Amino acid sequence: MISLRIGASRSPRPGSLWRDRDFLIFWCAQTLSVAGDSFALIAVPLLVLNVTGSATQMGLLTGVSGTASVVAGVFAGVLADRFDRRRLLIACDVIRLVLFATIPVVWAFGTHLWLLYAVLPLASAVGMVFQVTYVAAVGGLAGEGRVTEANGMLYATAAAAGVLGPTLAGVVAGQFGPTAAITINAASFALSAVGVLLTRASRYAVEPAEGAGPARQGRPWRELLAGAEFLFRQPVLRTLTILLSFFIFMTLGLTDIVIYRLKHDLGQSDSVVGVVLGVGAVGTMAGSMLVARVRRALGFGPSWIGAQVVSGLAILSLGLAGSVWGVAAIMALYLACVSVAGICSRRLLTCWAG
Repeated sequence: MISLRIGASRSPRPGSLWRDRDFLIFWCAQTLSVAGDSFALIAVPLLVLNVTGSATQMGLLTGVSGTASVVAGVFAGVLADRFDRRRLLIACDVIRLVLFATIPVVWAFGTHLWLLYAVLPLASAVGMVFQVTYVAAVGGLAGEGRVTEANGMLYATAAAAGVLGPTLAGVVAGQFGPTAAITINAASFALSAVGVLLTRASRYAVEPAEGAGPARQGRPWRELLAGAEFLFRQPVLRTLTILLSFFIFMTLGLTDIVIYRLKHDLGQSDSVVGVVLGVGAVGTMAGSMLVARVRRALGFGPSWIGAQVVSGLAILSLGLAGSVWGVAAIMALYLACVSVAGICSRRLLTCWAG
């Protein structure tokens, strides 16, 4: 589990984050990286669809990559606690840069679908390690008194990148092909690595949690088992984890379905696919802004259950949407509900853990 005691954050750093050089560099680099990720989110399914014309192949690749990400998540917290977080972030970016850059290079000599099955699961696993380490590192960069402000800035720009990124990715894929969009994604990892490299190593320092002596540090499996045991003994957390895991599993390939619906059934271009997914991402922003009011008005239970029900109905209605804007509106509604349910769940987990 990730240590909640971060040495660099014990003494809050005064002043505005807008004057904090290290954080601003990190913030800009990660915003560009999120935008780059959105390129791959669209480009990879388009590449598979263009080569095979099969929704099954799209879903299979997504499933394999998702499984790799889940498996890596089991170990990511331990890695973030045991290794230098700055070096770990840079290593994850460099590995993903190499992996994604391999695709357009090899594709230039012919189509090789097997390469995607070799590269993308590994990239997803490394990406999970990066995400967990990234969350842990923000506390050290911002200081304990500015974590909320820092997360707000990071989330706001990530949301904006999530709207603009898919649109630009669709344009690039439509004009130059999906491999060009994947190349841009690879370049974004280079920018992220350089951004982390330019920040001071002391801002990532980690103080071991209380009781973390040599015996504990030598047995990572004990940490994993302790976390699993805690989860098993808490009925609310256990049930919520099972429900969320099932939901993630069932909706993992939704982006593939939307792309297939737009390309195959509605005959739209790659540019239109990007615009639709960009419009859908607006729903995520809307849900995050409305969740506080919804929860105050309805309470946790009705808010969470209602959001899940509406998101399910939105998925069912995708097959009935006969226009591009209908699909875009449904995706916006779905992602807004997912945002509401996700933030409610995260808030509950935080309160329970506290």
